[in-house]
This record gives sequence, C-alpha cells and structure tokens, in this order.
Amino acid sequence: MANSAQARKRARQAENRRQRNAGPRSRLRTHIKNVMKAVASGDQEAAQAAYQKAVPVIDKSVGKGLLHKNKAARHKSRLGQHVRALAG
Repeated sequence: MANSAQARKRARQAENRRQRNAGPRSRLRTHIKNVMKAVASGDQEAAQAAYQKAVPVIDKSVGKGLLHKNKAARHKSRLGQHVRALAG
C-alpha cells in the first residue's frame, strides 16, 4: 500500500485512468478482431468494411493517448496487408 500522500494520490490517479481507458481500449481491440475475423472468413467485402470502420477508431485512440502513433500505424499497415491479400 502507498505510504505517502503523494503515492496515495498517484495510485488514485492511476486507477481512474485505468478505468477511463478500459472502454476505449476494448472498443479498439474489438474493431481489430472484427477485421481479422472477416479476413479469416475470406470475405473481402466484409474485411474491407471492417477495416474502414477500424481505421478511425485506431486514429482516435492515438489522439486520446491510448496508443503510440507508431503502434497505430503498424496496426493499420498490417491489417491493410491482410485485407489486400484477399484481393489476390
């Protein structure tokens, strides 16, 4: 347990931030999984639609400080590669 007032406050802030970030992080992961499910099913139209929905969610997570910009770019790049691979 935190012994100083400063450490107690930091623990409170960390918990509040964890709870605030949980929903958006779950939403982000869900969108990424939806793209991967569509790719795994082999449905190019569904994969493209899921990718189009996922990209703004990924970008918003960068703006909110949930993801680093390079990690977001890596996610978008790899998801895009999977979707394009379905095209042939």
